[in-house]
Amino acid sequence: MPVESSNASDRDAEPFVEVDPTGRYGRYADLLGHGAVKNVYRAFDQEEGTEVAWNQVRLYNYSDDPTLINRLYSEVMLLRQLKNKYIIVCHSVWKDEAHSTLNFITEVCNSGNLREYREKHRRVSLKALKKWSRQVLEGLEYLHTHEPCIIHRDLNCSNIFINGNTGQVKIGDLGFAAIVGKNHLAHSIIGTPEYMAPELYEEDYTEMVDIYSFGLCLLEMVTMEIPYSECDSVAKIYKKVTTGIKPLALNKVTDPEVKGFIEKAIGQPRARPTASDLLKDPFLSEVSQ
Repeated sequence: MPVESSNASDRDAEPFVEVDPTGRYGRYADLLGHGAVKNVYRAFDQEEGTEVAWNQVRLYNYSDDPTLINRLYSEVMLLRQLKNKYIIVCHSVWKDEAHSTLNFITEVCNSGNLREYREKHRRVSLKALKKWSRQVLEGLEYLHTHEPCIIHRDLNCSNIFINGNTGQVKIGDLGFAAIVGKNHLAHSIIGTPEYMAPELYEEDYTEMVDIYSFGLCLLEMVTMEIPYSECDSVAKIYKKVTTGIKPLALNKVTDPEVKGFIEKAIGQPRARPTASDLLKDPFLSEVSQ
């Protein structure tokens, strides 16, 4: 249990806005990030004395679909069991009926996401980009070969996180991952349009959609440009993706080796290599994790 102090300086310290049912985790008011259905707050693990991230999904967005709420909850519970150094650790999950929220505590990476980090550090060597790529692929290999198979479905540079002091990257935001059976097929349309594989729009796809998204993550890492930023609407992105038109940013990749590796990852679903295949690709042979 946390040690209580009654002195004035403790009372003046930054207050918790909310505490989890066990009393272990306390949430501060400031946001670390937010998405369409989720806010991520700075929080503190009083037992370990470490900062953590408090993820809060607003369930009222799905109030007309209780089955989706239950599925989201069970998926996050499964994700809590994942153990891989390239996947963000989930420490605790609970549903707050009174406030209609699903909450889960995850580890926090000290340098934020890869998009922000890359914008901050413009001079990054190809070796470093390869190192990041290898780590993301190690994480995807773990998810895709897991029993049951897990498809992330929303991989992009804003939910790949980095510890800048070690250069280690971790895949996060697994709240909308699909847990699929032996056929590896998933059907709902979900994700960030710029990174969604063409077959995802057809509502019949496998874990290979994550490989496509990875290819576009690497494209963004190289060019520092969000793919399909030439499009000013989701409809235009959809039209280009489904008709096989590649993002303009690909033309900015001057290194043929890099371009070839990205093109493999964003190829046709059946021709796309698995995460395991890409890890064996000569492009990554010179870098270790």
